[in-house]
Amino acid sequence: MPRLLDTIHSPADLRALDADRLPEVAEDLRAFLLDALSRTGGHLGANLGTVELTLALHYCLDTPDDRLVWDVGHQAYNHKLLTGRRERFATIRKQGGLSGFPKRGESPFDTFGVGHASTSISAALGMAQAAAARGEDRQAAAIIGDGAMTAGMAFEALNHAGHLGANLMVVLNDNEMSISENVGALSKRFSRLIAGRWYNRMRDNADRALARVPAARDFARRAEEHVKGMVTPGTLFEELGFNYVGPIDGHNLDELLPILRNLRALDGPRLLHVVTRKGKGWEPAESDPIKYHGVAPFDPRTGTMHKAGGGAPAFTQVFGDALMELADADPEVMAITPAMREGSGLVEFQERFPERFFDVGIAEQHALTFAAGLACEGYRPVVAIYSTFLQRAYDQLIHDIALQGLPVTFAIDRAGIVGPDGPTHGGNLDLSYLRAVPDLLIMTPADADDLRRMLATGVTHDGPAAVRYPKARAAEATEAGPARPLEVGRATVVRAGAGDDAVLVFGPFLEPALAAAEAMDATVVNMRFVKPLDATLLGELAGRHGRLITVEENNLAGGAGEAVRGHVASHGLEVEVLTLGLPDTFIPQGERTDLLADYGLDTAGIAACLRRETCAAVAPDAAGQ
Repeated sequence: MPRLLDTIHSPADLRALDADRLPEVAEDLRAFLLDALSRTGGHLGANLGTVELTLALHYCLDTPDDRLVWDVGHQAYNHKLLTGRRERFATIRKQGGLSGFPKRGESPFDTFGVGHASTSISAALGMAQAAAARGEDRQAAAIIGDGAMTAGMAFEALNHAGHLGANLMVVLNDNEMSISENVGALSKRFSRLIAGRWYNRMRDNADRALARVPAARDFARRAEEHVKGMVTPGTLFEELGFNYVGPIDGHNLDELLPILRNLRALDGPRLLHVVTRKGKGWEPAESDPIKYHGVAPFDPRTGTMHKAGGGAPAFTQVFGDALMELADADPEVMAITPAMREGSGLVEFQERFPERFFDVGIAEQHALTFAAGLACEGYRPVVAIYSTFLQRAYDQLIHDIALQGLPVTFAIDRAGIVGPDGPTHGGNLDLSYLRAVPDLLIMTPADADDLRRMLATGVTHDGPAAVRYPKARAAEATEAGPARPLEVGRATVVRAGAGDDAVLVFGPFLEPALAAAEAMDATVVNMRFVKPLDATLLGELAGRHGRLITVEENNLAGGAGEAVRGHVASHGLEVEVLTLGLPDTFIPQGERTDLLADYGLDTAGIAACLRRETCAAVAPDAAGQ
């Protein structure tokens, strides 16, 4: 029997249905998501939780003329399924396939490209003001989660929207708070009332009638706010200039549809507060929403994920274990993360050192300046953060930490190629933007031993330090006992060759470099430090070899290879420098191993460069060398 979902190729098809058929579409969407993601993996829990909300938005708004802006976007799979992309859904997060996030070039229904949190209200506000400037009668709606609402950028946008009186709708998707029955019943009725045209017409008429009696008008407004404050948690949003409605059950279409229709007919800033449950409709995800937020392929009957087992530990795990060792030895070591406890490997750290662990929420700027304050008082904070999210706090890194020479260590996860998450989460720029910061120590571990020692170096260094590592497995540690700090700026020769080439490795490429070096008898060096470079060793290598080949997992523009080339030029060293790395572009989604091969960052690519055949991502000024 065909599913109702199979007849929906656009929101226009959805809006042609009677409203009482939408629950059937919701059931089809959940079944489709479970089946598809059990085979491909992806963001599961958040999408199960936004089925009814997505249906209601597309049913009540005239998309794509009305603009929907999804915050972060990992909850937009239902949106993709309802906007003509169901047939391609098996390609999601694969190379050349659908993006795991809204992407402007993918569909006219994807009005704004996202991947980072807390951008939706600002973008939707811009769209609303553009409509007003052109005299267009259309809506702009931002859908933002309660986690993303913790970031300062969201409140900056709310404040500006209230000041402008913009024709903007904000939907706050709260999936952490539950509605108690007694308060919820009153809230439902009150929400319908204050979303209705009668109430808002009455309020506008009262404003006009009392305009000449300021004291009475102010009293009436205060009375309204106090009454609303007794039955809704929206006083803050009202103070920012928004007409607040909610909280309402985000899984109840009988509530969602009339309220959204009424809100669409209103003007000015409006905020609808809906409460949803992550993983709704599938017990394993409802019971453990963190585990099933992002999933590998799994068995939909049991929820068991089919993850590859065995092998070396991930760099993330090595980091978490190493930080606990350092915290055991030094009570001044603290850990900070902006809402990435699980992803950064800090779950066990929090359990063992709860008073020394701080998850500050999606607030990267605050995380860094908070760390700076701790460092001012003698502590040794370690900020565990993804490369792509560190970009959001670049000013704080420079102004609040580096300028003051504070001993804050950055553990930068997901550096380089991130795989299926694609360019919004790519970590291929951090060496470039970090190299520009004066007095910042920058380290690139080749394996687990390096990472352990680099963390020890960072927390004992008298100044800021950064350790960046990829989402990949690390060659296992071989050094026993407490990790010993490294000598700052000192590289190590792993293979001394008699050939013309020396391969300078920045990061986890020793194994492919050593394999490629055998045939050409090339020297292989674990550089370890991007800043400062080992100037002494570079001078020695230039005297023994005719060519240096740098290997890094960063854009070549501004990366480690460029640092080596600059050093060679400024010191008058007579040696050719070729650079292997990532090109000056945003790296697409795909499997990490496939993308590394595409860019020549594997044994075959390094060997081809050594043979003078091709260097896949050679810097432009070296192309003719």
